[in-house]
Amino acid sequence: MVIINNSIEYIFLHSKIKQMAKVDIFSKIPDLNYKEESDYQNSDDFTKLVNSRRSCRVYTDDPVPEEIIQKCLDLALLAPNSSNLQPWQFYWVKSKDKRKLLNKYCLNQPAAATAPEIIVAVACPEMWRTTRKLMLQAFEEQDEVKPPKAAIQYYNKIVPLAYDQGPLGIKGAIKKVVLFFMGLKKPTPRGPASKSDMRTWAHKSTALACQNLMLAFRSYGYDTCPMEGLDENRVHDLLELPRSARVCMAISVGKRAKNGIYGPRIRFDRELFVKTV
Repeated sequence: MVIINNSIEYIFLHSKIKQMAKVDIFSKIPDLNYKEESDYQNSDDFTKLVNSRRSCRVYTDDPVPEEIIQKCLDLALLAPNSSNLQPWQFYWVKSKDKRKLLNKYCLNQPAAATAPEIIVAVACPEMWRTTRKLMLQAFEEQDEVKPPKAAIQYYNKIVPLAYDQGPLGIKGAIKKVVLFFMGLKKPTPRGPASKSDMRTWAHKSTALACQNLMLAFRSYGYDTCPMEGLDENRVHDLLELPRSARVCMAISVGKRAKNGIYGPRIRFDRELFVKTV
């Protein structure tokens, strides 16, 4: 019975994927009556901002105003992300009891223990189920610009097909086989095709937002430290996160102490990382 059901699922998905391949949202430029100008020119200031961002290990006792934290969180949410599905959440830990435990779960490293504030960035692979519906709702409410049909089809049909892995990941496994054979004939996106792929998918977008967050704080004169050295399972339980959610990193925030930066920035030969092909 399982084999029969899987075979039916395979045939259904294969037909659906082929049908969705005809939705030309990737290569066709939509005809939209919308313009958005940007007058930002100050690249020198941005260069200084990026160069001044360092991972701070020790902070002063100076508080971070709530207004600044809220503004920086808003800027984090403007980060680019996959299909605008925004698979992230940010937990600002204000409870004294939870903060004490969070310091412990961050191994009591000075970057956590001395920081006035800590924000935990969480990758949420299942957030697409909510934000997909919000995207369709936003399309319906747009008056100035009507989205192309391909965009509506994308969120109605392609997004569920791409991100729903099914019970025990069975849909993802079937999809992986279908996409493999389709990819023999033409360029084809191969994932996400498993629960693990979905976690990676969510982490990528969340990390982009984390960079926005750290640069935002730096622009207001505060320092940060992204921390991956933590007990993810205990932090997960502390924040009462959904089972599918994963802690991406904890980011401490505050004013840099005199001994807050442990040494000069070290970067290796550019040719090791930047390639022209």
